Amino acid sequence: MELANRVKTLTPSATLAITAKAKELKNQGYDVIGLGAGEPDFNTPDFILDAAEEAMKSGFTKYTPSGGIPELKQAIINKFERDNSLAYNPDEVIVTTGAKHALYTLFQVLLNKDDEVIVPSPYWVSYPEQVKLAEGKPVFVNAKEENDFKLTPEQLKAAVTTKTKAVIINSPSNPTGMMYNRQELEELGKVCLENNILIVSDEIYEKLIYTDDEHVSIASISDQLKANTVIINGVSKSHSMTGWRIGYAAGPSEIIKPMTSLASHSTSNPTSIAQYAALAAYSKSDGDPSSEMRGIFSERLEVLYGLLNDIPGITCVKPKGAFYLFPNVQEAVRQSGFNSVDEWAKELLEEEKVALVPGTGFGSPENVRLSYAISLDALRDASERIKRFILNHQ
Repeated sequence: MELANRVKTLTPSATLAITAKAKELKNQGYDVIGLGAGEPDFNTPDFILDAAEEAMKSGFTKYTPSGGIPELKQAIINKFERDNSLAYNPDEVIVTTGAKHALYTLFQVLLNKDDEVIVPSPYWVSYPEQVKLAEGKPVFVNAKEENDFKLTPEQLKAAVTTKTKAVIINSPSNPTGMMYNRQELEELGKVCLENNILIVSDEIYEKLIYTDDEHVSIASISDQLKANTVIINGVSKSHSMTGWRIGYAAGPSEIIKPMTSLASHSTSNPTSIAQYAALAAYSKSDGDPSSEMRGIFSERLEVLYGLLNDIPGITCVKPKGAFYLFPNVQEAVRQSGFNSVDEWAKELLEEEKVALVPGTGFGSPENVRLSYAISLDALRDASERIKRFILNHQ
């Protein structure tokens, strides 16, 4: 049977491919260290689990409004006011089946055939695929390593055409862990306003920052930028709720309303129980449940960053947030005699049983992504294995 053209352009997920291979080796009895995880290695906090159980017992197991239960939307509105100094109305917020679905739905309602979306690279693997599924065209701009993998206003301006509809800004970033400061966002925002470009601001890692730098939502800088921005966020990373699949988008009602209509014909609504769990996550008043994760991730970052920089042929820009390192391994690959980072990473997995994700899937073929969402002992062991692999192949 002939499949739709839209799926023929999709690129398989690099993260899922390496995870599948690592799992296969584990099932064969090998001691595999996986550095590909895109989720915190903590269980969801107990008070959220309790809220889900109470929701089930109370009969909250039925359909809900497509855009989310009113209580959760209000909790999200309160979160924006508390954390980002932003004011939204309920018709400017949609709760979705994960932040990924928020992005997917946004591009479906935003893009016509061949509309362009500027995607700074390195990028999260799903951005270009979601644009293509909406028949749009991802326009890649190389956010250079010497600029901490961040898009410059000059680069953004040069990439704009008459077909440019939007630009994606992800801060803190997956896969690099880098983040934009207020001045950088102001300058990018100015270009967007001058060219009537919608800003898609992915802020899913906003709670996982390990420096004194403050997360700044570009929508909070001015009323004009708020009106020109759709924020994507969720509870997956901040509350270790990846499997619950609750995300959301906030922006102009003329965008959020059709997103809600589209969701009503695709998912009907996010899972009712998960919504009540997310409501508990955002209703807790006594402290930040992500603070413990930040402390642990910060320690792991310091350890792994130091270990990687001690390995010949590897250089690494130190990230400020998320839970990834994105080292450049091109010199190690060259010294080892491999033709590409992909080939090098595949052999590393086969030989030393260390699974990391080649940067090719993120638009950066000289790098690899390592997640430090595993124990310190495992990170130390993985670093030793990587170092041994490189030295053995010199």
